[in-house]
Amino acid sequence: MTRHLPTALVLAAFVWGSVASAQTAPSAPASPAPTAPQVTATPPPVAAETPAAAATEEEDDDTVLDRSQPDFTLINLPTGLRLPKWKSAFRVTHRFTRPLGEGDFGDLASDLFGLDSGAVIGLEFRIGIMKGGQVGFYRTNDRTIQLFGQYDLKQQSESFPLGLAAYVSVDGTDNFTDSYSPALGLIVTREFNEHGALYLEPIWVNNTNPKPSEIVDHNDTFLLGVGGRIRIRPTVYVVGEIVPRVNGFDPGSTAASFALEKRVGGHAFQLVFSNTFGLTMAQIARGGVQNLDGSDNWYMGFNISRKFF
Repeated sequence: MTRHLPTALVLAAFVWGSVASAQTAPSAPASPAPTAPQVTATPPPVAAETPAAAATEEEDDDTVLDRSQPDFTLINLPTGLRLPKWKSAFRVTHRFTRPLGEGDFGDLASDLFGLDSGAVIGLEFRIGIMKGGQVGFYRTNDRTIQLFGQYDLKQQSESFPLGLAAYVSVDGTDNFTDSYSPALGLIVTREFNEHGALYLEPIWVNNTNPKPSEIVDHNDTFLLGVGGRIRIRPTVYVVGEIVPRVNGFDPGSTAASFALEKRVGGHAFQLVFSNTFGLTMAQIARGGVQNLDGSDNWYMGFNISRKFF
């Protein structure tokens, strides 16, 4: 019995070693779990700006040159051009007082076509106070001051063929201390692409008769201004206006003016021929200058304007 003890011990040691080896044997590395492919978000495509959208954006930008109506006035009458917000413009008006029909051509040439004579001069400044809205100040050298405002009501578009703007002003003589003449009107504009524009402007002006209101029958005037600007060269225009009085006080002849206009950048220069010295609304309502025989006098002058944008 004791002879078989070593053999039993050897067999037990062998079984124990096998079990221990099985418990300590390294396990096979687990195969990595498959990973989901990374998805990169693709930004949505940006729609290209269409020509129509670009044109609409340009039309809504008041700083873009409007070739059909490049200035804020025709000659004396306002236009429907909008002034950008907080931008401004300045204008000088000048009418020589020598009649062009006085004397013969030699007399006219010797006076340099009126440049040696006196002149009726006006200075104007306007500023945009809101989109579509502008106000201004205008003073002539006869000490008349005109304050005015304009607001764009409707712009011309494919669905609406006219531009509409409201106009209001008030004249005051003797540096705005006497004889006030308020005015209220509508500016109707029809543009023809880049070829020019036509205007119809019904305007009511109060206190146009210089005599005291107690002794006169008519103390206001209803005007119907008609004018146009035609582009004959890239920067050259022919401009004209006539302002008949439809009702009320209407002395003298109907005020009329025409001009040749040249635009250079932000400047515009007009060589003007007119039968009136009227520069404010009340002055225009009082008509043109007539001779004793009822004939009109015509005068030469000029306008210079400058945009600050």
